[in-house]
Amino acid sequence: MQVYCVFHNLYRLPNPLVMQHIDLLIHARWVVPVEPDETVYEHFSVAVHEGDIVDVLPQDDANKKYRATDTANLEDHALIPGLVNGHTHAAMSLFRGLADDLPLMDWLNHHIWPAEQQWMGPEFVHDGTALSIAEMIKTGTTCFNDMYFFADETARVCEQAGMRAVLGMIVIDFPSVWAANIDEYFSKGLQLHDELRSNELLSTAFAPHAPYSVADEALQKIATLAEELDVPVHMHVHETAHEVSEALEKNGVRPLQRLHRLGLISPRLLAVHMTQLQEQEISLLSENGAHVLHCPESNMKLASGFCPVTGLLSKDINVAIGTDGAASNNDLNMLGEMRSAALLAKGISQDATALPAHTALKMATLNGARALGLEQHIGSLVVGKAADIVAIDMQHVSCQPVYNPVSQLVYACPAQQVSDVWIAGRRVLRHHQLTTLDESSILSKAASWRDKIQQSLAQAT
Repeated sequence: MQVYCVFHNLYRLPNPLVMQHIDLLIHARWVVPVEPDETVYEHFSVAVHEGDIVDVLPQDDANKKYRATDTANLEDHALIPGLVNGHTHAAMSLFRGLADDLPLMDWLNHHIWPAEQQWMGPEFVHDGTALSIAEMIKTGTTCFNDMYFFADETARVCEQAGMRAVLGMIVIDFPSVWAANIDEYFSKGLQLHDELRSNELLSTAFAPHAPYSVADEALQKIATLAEELDVPVHMHVHETAHEVSEALEKNGVRPLQRLHRLGLISPRLLAVHMTQLQEQEISLLSENGAHVLHCPESNMKLASGFCPVTGLLSKDINVAIGTDGAASNNDLNMLGEMRSAALLAKGISQDATALPAHTALKMATLNGARALGLEQHIGSLVVGKAADIVAIDMQHVSCQPVYNPVSQLVYACPAQQVSDVWIAGRRVLRHHQLTTLDESSILSKAASWRDKIQQSLAQAT
């Protein structure tokens, strides 16, 4: 009789023998998959196993179909794909606020580059990158595209944090503590590429600093190697009017024309900033499949100009969003960057329909993944992609009432409402707390760097 009762109960309840076992099941009020476009699912779940999304389905169906090792019930939350920060200088977070309210070349030549010469090294990059990754995870970024020296140290911090990143193989004409000459820049970059070849979270891109700081011979070599290695080329281009006028005086052509002659305008090019563009240059980018990485807040703060985002999108150019470094932004908050991008596009075009919320979210997720060559792996919440997922708590006064969750995400939600983050199925933020990084240690080291740098500035004056 006792055995009969056990089987009788199993018969009446969902049979665990026919339910599929998975690692993680996330229930949410809304799921915003980004693909299909302009889609929002209500009372849906995302099923995750071995780091990948295996299903996106209604909650009732999910509870009948899956038995999970870990279940997250986030009934007041929206789930979005992890944000992709298209352009950063992560270690420069330690220079946050060091030289504000200055134009780009003054900021670089008289403040940032001298500070780098004095302080940059493995420890500086390690600690600055840890600070940046902590900030990015807590504000919903799960992948960043970095351009900085000592990328091997950046890789170490990423691995510790479980962070996804594309790390720049820096090339620049002048020597640094990282490399004495062009040959050493290439050698160290290619060594990093080889070391990360089989890494599931980390990959590389060539990162020539800018047309004005890298000679033709090195750029031609980059064009050749990028094809051979199948990697992107990440570069500041047409950042300011001064850059363009100086190039015309020196080379007789605008920077994009020079890059085109050197074979660099292609689907591999990730052109950052692009505030100074003519119609024929937009057509050139479109015809050759280049990508644009838009950094609205940094461009506004440095008064560099405005990227013509709506014009680029109208030509089917892939435009992604980046924050730039914290030294010129001054944060790495991609939710805020989305809002700035959307509002700036409307203001410049004098068209309230320009760059709607769904488009801004796509630029910060799927478009970023596409630019980095990662669109088959991240950027949307679809079956088969990595479980890079961000949960945002919408039950706050700043987000209520919710008529359209995507509009609230772009125009209303502060980054502090990011509550949980998964990268490749690993929970790196749980109820606002970092799980892979020691936040108190990171803050202590940041304060120590501030004291050292501040003391040296006082002595210099």
